[in-house]
Amino acid sequence: MGIAMFTQEGLVMFLRFVHFFAGVAWIGHLYYFNFVQGAFFAEIEAPVKNVAFQKLVPKALWWFRWGAMFTFISGLIMLLIQGAELKADFFLTPYGMYIWPGFLMGTIMFLNVWLIIWPKQKIMIASAESVLKGGQADPMAAKVAPQALLASRTNVMFSIPLLFFMGASRHLSLGIGENPYIAVGVISALILALEANAIWGKPGPIATVKGVIHMGVVLMVVLYGLLEVLV
Repeated sequence: MGIAMFTQEGLVMFLRFVHFFAGVAWIGHLYYFNFVQGAFFAEIEAPVKNVAFQKLVPKALWWFRWGAMFTFISGLIMLLIQGAELKADFFLTPYGMYIWPGFLMGTIMFLNVWLIIWPKQKIMIASAESVLKGGQADPMAAKVAPQALLASRTNVMFSIPLLFFMGASRHLSLGIGENPYIAVGVISALILALEANAIWGKPGPIATVKGVIHMGVVLMVVLYGLLEVLV
């Protein structure tokens, strides 16, 4: 009798395990930064905050960014395996229609971590270390902090529908018509527009923790509604 883990099914199971483990580390730290650390930093004095940036933040960011990396890689491989099996029928299945917005938001979140949040956090960490050594704060730190926050808040907003669509891809049915690509285009355009705001826009209603949670739920409902109406 063969060992199930040494089959393609076993490979997918292993990838799913990595995806879940790394995803918990990633999203857990995302929520920690937004729901806990931000409020704490707003209440402490600058010297304590600088020490936290030197000692605590780099350790949390290590788990944060590498959790994002392994979540993305494992998810991408699973999607490629499933896509190879479905081929041209990918968007003609509930799996394809549900996983696409999840994958798009997950990819954007991964890119936000590595291309926006982490580079700007490095500037803020270096500035705090300079102050602790008796030097001057980097003026860029004050400029990049709101940019990193906006990207992080956008990731929180995306994470709510992302988790919904991950579950829906395996556990929720969907009636699909002859041309599901209109829904794919509209949903993709909406997600990309929200990401454009994360890069060049303003926080608006996602500036607060309550606001970003509410907007994440609204986005989830809107995206699911678009699938039901347009597909």
